Amino acid sequence: MVGADHFVEVFVDTPLEVCEQRDSKGVYAKARRGEITGFTGIDDPYEVPETPEITLDTVVTGPDQNARRVLEHLERQGYVR
Repeated sequence: MVGADHFVEVFVDTPLEVCEQRDSKGVYAKARRGEITGFTGIDDPYEVPETPEITLDTVVTGPDQNARRVLEHLERQGYVR
């Protein structure tokens, strides 16, 4: 839909358990209790992308370094200067 020349697939790789630990709003707990349905990773499957251009590990790498990786990729591709 977007076109291969204007799209960068970024996989933010965070285990479900870590997402639940970081959940300050309690939405994962609500989904576990069935108060929210169609919640990705709980009652709706999550499919890991097959060939993302960038994979960010949020457990090992902090947000600043991950943001830098994305920006550097966009710069290399000519999307930003």
